[in-house]
Amino acid sequence: METFASTIPCFGGEVSPDGRKVFISAPAKINLFLKVLRRRPDGYHDILSWFQALNLADHLQIETIDGDYIEIITDAMNVPTGPDNLVYQAAELIREEMKSPPGFRIRIWKHIPVAAGLGGGSSDAAACIKGINLLLGLGLSRAKMEKIGLEIGSDVPFFFGRGQAEVTGRGENVRDLDFPRDYRVLLATPPLAIRAAEAYGKLSLDLTNSFAGISLSHWRQAREFFCAISGLENDLERALCSSYPILDRIRVKLEGTGADIVRLSGSGPTMFALIGHKDLAEEKIFAACEGEGWDCRLCDPVILPA
Repeated sequence: METFASTIPCFGGEVSPDGRKVFISAPAKINLFLKVLRRRPDGYHDILSWFQALNLADHLQIETIDGDYIEIITDAMNVPTGPDNLVYQAAELIREEMKSPPGFRIRIWKHIPVAAGLGGGSSDAAACIKGINLLLGLGLSRAKMEKIGLEIGSDVPFFFGRGQAEVTGRGENVRDLDFPRDYRVLLATPPLAIRAAEAYGKLSLDLTNSFAGISLSHWRQAREFFCAISGLENDLERALCSSYPILDRIRVKLEGTGADIVRLSGSGPTMFALIGHKDLAEEKIFAACEGEGWDCRLCDPVILPA
């Protein structure tokens, strides 16, 4: 698939000269920590988590077409192209907001591992909403886009913010925060599929809504920030590591690199390492994953445009 855009990643969106296409990138995210508070009457769980966007991103090209339909084209074999695709759902919801909506042809270049706890599908959906809003000049507010996104998935509203946030409720409450970004992020994704429902179903915690979070501060450097979150964890991690020993193996390997923090992202299976040491060579970092058959990426935390 070809693209007209020259800047990759392009989180703010770029409209083609003829005004018929928009190119936009969809960033991955990690959960710096994840506290599961309680099960809600609607079947979801209330959470408290801090999200950080990364410069690892999928890319979308959205084109208006004649016809009353949505066409999804992707380079990934394991991504649906019909109504089960979150991008398709996003485009359909946007069309419902319009009196005479056009059709859309949407091309998706996948770089974020699928179903890996990195929010790829949710981010793609958010990018679709933002891209169509820009392309057609709909003037949708962030609050409106978040409301549309929440109909698709709990993680979607986060991607309309600045890329650093406290996320509560089932994901609908997004409070922008400000974290240091002077560190690298190593992602290690094994060839393993874990559904979110399975991960939450393994929880054996005495869930409570009494967790008050941690005090916010103005951290100037990653070292200070890491100290603040080092005592926290992903509540899903222990049970999943017990069920899937490969996750514990990855954790041990990543800790062996000298990383500051190693943790599961979302419902997995991606494990990430936060690396604040500038003298830690990339060769040593990747050596931990060599020959293991894991998908390993070295990324940077990013701020997203308003």
